[in-house]
Amino acid sequence: MKKIILLLAVLLVTTQLINAQDDNITKKTAAAGHKNMVKINLFALALKNITLQYEREISKKTTVAIDVRTMPKSGLPFESSFRNAISDQTTKDQLDNFKTGNFALMPQIRFYMGHKGAYHGFYIAPFFSYAHYTANLPYNYTDSGVNKTIPLAGSVNTITGGMMFGAQWKLGKSIYLDWWIFGPHYGSSNGSISGKKSLSSSEQSGLKSDLDGLDIPIVKTTNSVDANGATVNFSGPWAGVRSGLCIGFRF
Repeated sequence: MKKIILLLAVLLVTTQLINAQDDNITKKTAAAGHKNMVKINLFALALKNITLQYEREISKKTTVAIDVRTMPKSGLPFESSFRNAISDQTTKDQLDNFKTGNFALMPQIRFYMGHKGAYHGFYIAPFFSYAHYTANLPYNYTDSGVNKTIPLAGSVNTITGGMMFGAQWKLGKSIYLDWWIFGPHYGSSNGSISGKKSLSSSEQSGLKSDLDGLDIPIVKTTNSVDANGATVNFSGPWAGVRSGLCIGFRF
């Protein structure tokens, strides 16, 4: 029993020494003026996105940050997985020609909950997001029983606000790991897609009927079709969830 008590005492003292040493390193880093950090989101790379973040300490437990995300126009992420799940050849052909891209700015303020302060441990972060999405796609419709296609292109802008829950750890002298655990956000969207193509009266009627039948959940759509093509306008709520795993460098 004495040996067990002695072992527990040694472990307790060792733990306290390690924590004290880590606290001293943290204080020295802060005292040296290392209030800035830059990061890259590793998860986003798999989705063909590049997401960079700049974070700056403004008080002992508070930082401000801004994320910049960009995705050059390209095919859908994991397109092969979508294709394997689809049996209809027409839909697969549409996927082949579907291109999308986006750009977003996301400022936030972080409140770190732990005793070590900024850049360490669990945090909550209210954030705002502005995003611009673009898309090019072939739209299939039916004209008197014949399948036809009109190329459409357009964009949508979204404005949302939300709350990020995450945690950050120090891996080395200036290297950190930042886990964006869960970041739900909600707001509004609006945009339009259009296509230019000479359409006969019969094609206009078929395309108009098809567009009138669009059923997009919680999004309001209006459309116009004439001899020169078609335009679809849409607006409504927008929601999403942010997550990520970032490697950061503090300086």
